[in-house]
Amino acid sequence: MAVVVGDDKPHVVCIPSPAQSHIKAMLKLAKLLHFKGFHITFVNTEFNHNRFLKSLGPNSLDGLPDFRFKTICDGLPPSDENATQDIIALCESLRDKLLAPLIDLLTRLSDTSPPITRIVSDGFFPVTLTAGEQLGIPVVLFYPIPACAFMGLKQFSTIVEKLGPPPVLGYFDAISSMFPKLFSVGPLQLLLNRVPEDPLKPVKYSLWKEESQCLQWLDTKEPNSVVYVNFGSITVMSSLQLVEFGMGLANSKHHFLWIIRPDLVRGESAILPPEFVNETKGRGLVASWCPQEEVLNHSSIGGFLTHSGWNSTIESLSSGVPMLCWPFFETNRQIVDILARNGA
Repeated sequence: MAVVVGDDKPHVVCIPSPAQSHIKAMLKLAKLLHFKGFHITFVNTEFNHNRFLKSLGPNSLDGLPDFRFKTICDGLPPSDENATQDIIALCESLRDKLLAPLIDLLTRLSDTSPPITRIVSDGFFPVTLTAGEQLGIPVVLFYPIPACAFMGLKQFSTIVEKLGPPPVLGYFDAISSMFPKLFSVGPLQLLLNRVPEDPLKPVKYSLWKEESQCLQWLDTKEPNSVVYVNFGSITVMSSLQLVEFGMGLANSKHHFLWIIRPDLVRGESAILPPEFVNETKGRGLVASWCPQEEVLNHSSIGGFLTHSGWNSTIESLSSGVPMLCWPFFETNRQIVDILARNGA
């Protein structure tokens, strides 16, 4: 493989949507591009940049001379730094308020060496197309979702009428007819596993502080004996649903590792009843966040109770862990409409 060095490196600006799963997928892609010889500038919102520094440490985003991190303002008022931002407000801000700060950042980056040769943007951040057009920078859109989900957003109002229920593999062919320059990439982590002596391996992906002690707890368990439970970064549930899941784990009699984010329960603290505590004493561990891929690759994990997020699905499949699925996304028509417009 030819490696490009010095100022001749193509310079790619990677811009994810400001959500945990989208940042993680884009950062993996950026690492792979860096390995192939690209100079990378990775752009987070100031809010998420500060969350990374808090969860991973003050030097966690130092990067390398040819892999650097920059920020833009998300246009939202201050909010809880340990909670996911309001999705509707965030989507609207991405669409309506970020063009000017993005153009300002790209203009400043264009005056550096090497010059920007391309933008790789999350497909849910379409304002980058406008910015790229104004500045004469080509833009490639990266969608960290399955083809069927993209088709659902693209054809939100007509998909059932026009296509019926085609097989999942048919979606990629259907999308190819609309977008000839279409590429399926991944699984990203399996590609990263092939990178020898990756200098960016210390660069992590989590907006919450990971409790890595759970790995030592897993070391004490038999192979395939632990149920791993994690509903991802944006799922919210009622306190009743939390208790139902908890008592289900209690009644299963299995060992379990359950990730309960600080903002998992809608508008309340996550409180489990005394019966759950008594019933699960000695066979369960509850943590606020964890290094998921390391957990899924641990020999003690026998199954994964998941919200079916695309990152979690791909990571579980890549680790060979069977899934018990509780598909979740905020079933708010306004959110779906905004995502459909942003993903267009």
